[in-house]
Amino acid sequence: MRNTRMKLGGLIVSLSALTALVMLASSFYASYDVHRSLLINNTLESNHAYAAKLAGSAEIYFRSAIQQLGFSARLQGRSFDNQGFLKQEAERLLEQTASFNSVAVVDKDGIVRAIAPATLDLLGQKLESDGSRIALHSRTPVVSSPYLSAAHNLVVFISHPIINSEGSFLGYVGGTLYLKQDNILQQLLSNHFYSDGSYLYVVDRNRRLLYHPDSSRIGSVVGSNALIDRMANESDGKQRVINSKGLDMLAGFATAQSVGWGVVAQRPVDVTLQPLNRLLLDVILKTMPFAIFSFAFIWWIARRISLPLRQMAQGAQRMNESATQERIAKVSAWYFESLELKRAMLLGLRLIHERIGELRQEVQTDPLTGLSNRRGLDLMLKHCEIKSSPFSVIALDIDHFKCVNDTYGHDIGDLVLRELAQLIQECSRSADFPCRTGGEEFLILLPKTSVETAEMVAERLRRVVEEAFMPGAGRITISLGVAYWSGIHGNAAGALKAADEALYDAKKSGRNRVQVSVSSGAWVYPVEC
Repeated sequence: MRNTRMKLGGLIVSLSALTALVMLASSFYASYDVHRSLLINNTLESNHAYAAKLAGSAEIYFRSAIQQLGFSARLQGRSFDNQGFLKQEAERLLEQTASFNSVAVVDKDGIVRAIAPATLDLLGQKLESDGSRIALHSRTPVVSSPYLSAAHNLVVFISHPIINSEGSFLGYVGGTLYLKQDNILQQLLSNHFYSDGSYLYVVDRNRRLLYHPDSSRIGSVVGSNALIDRMANESDGKQRVINSKGLDMLAGFATAQSVGWGVVAQRPVDVTLQPLNRLLLDVILKTMPFAIFSFAFIWWIARRISLPLRQMAQGAQRMNESATQERIAKVSAWYFESLELKRAMLLGLRLIHERIGELRQEVQTDPLTGLSNRRGLDLMLKHCEIKSSPFSVIALDIDHFKCVNDTYGHDIGDLVLRELAQLIQECSRSADFPCRTGGEEFLILLPKTSVETAEMVAERLRRVVEEAFMPGAGRITISLGVAYWSGIHGNAAGALKAADEALYDAKKSGRNRVQVSVSSGAWVYPVEC
């Protein structure tokens, strides 16, 4: 009787083949699902960032427009009775930057004193529009809500009051945007239209469409929409929604706070996933011949399959070691899953290291001046001590800085600190290490620099600061102390202490001077104040 039972070798091959098929299918599904989620999340985040950028651009436009009108209003406040000048200003505002579709100068009674373009034929007439009433009532810079003009144009009115030298309200100067016609805001938004089904639109607080690729929809009110409902309570975010045509979309939104306009950027889910579907099909087609061939060598490749995974798992257990990334890069990931896992691990490690580097940079940087802080200085000192590298050090602070804060306020004091930091950087050489050690105290480390050279650098900086004009505070002076460390005797911290003592001596000697530490064998530069 013929033995029909499967041999152990065949059973192992069959079981291995079945296991391989199940694992392969599982890995494809897991990879697809992870990449699908990543694509969706990345697209949502990208659209959110994109909408936020456009909302920010709109904010910049409105601030710029109000600034233009404000400048013109100040000029008109001095010559409001000069009809020719008012006309000239209206035409300049219209033609100079293309910020407005029309410009009007209106007196406090609502009568048009100047209009551009002149074809509007409103000169001498009383404006009764919503924008005019708001401008006359508020008497402050204002951006109106969109409204229908007398000519049935959907418009936004931006205005600025005109005040004379006595502080009296004379009227306002205003610019109009026709939302259905070409203007700078329309160009800003229309330049971002895509051909793959992605698009953006803008709505106001009343759910009225202010911009849409389909211009016929501008001015219409959006009905039921989960995303716009959410925008009423949140200034920005991202969400997967079904649009008015029933398409599954990935949307991000942000709000231009000053006007309450919501910018929505969205992309179809199908378009987002198309590259992934093609990639998955390509991977399957390219993997199948290799998988079929590999079944004949299942016992031989079992160890090879587990080897890279074991190596990467060992690397995962040592994620905190600096050599882990190099070890993982050397792993021979010869099949798809291990290769993808290796790439993911290397990418994750790289991102972690980059983030750690960014955090270290933030920790070592003074947020007000952008110079290094005490932590950065400590690291530099440790490096010099380890290398036994000599350096000179300049300690400095602002003379009578408390008077600056008490007289002009802490905002001006912060501005003075930033300006001083800029001067320090300009006077420092490329190899020098300037930092802010606290309050108005600064320090410059000059690697491999003699005390004589450091003294000249300090004196040059003192003169530059003395001659500089600090916005809001006028002129200030600084006192400086210089010291030197040979890299052999004592320690680096001792040089800092010597520089501080020299700085203290400079202040006792009358301020606005350079004092070299006595231990460095130097002298004082007297200064006539």
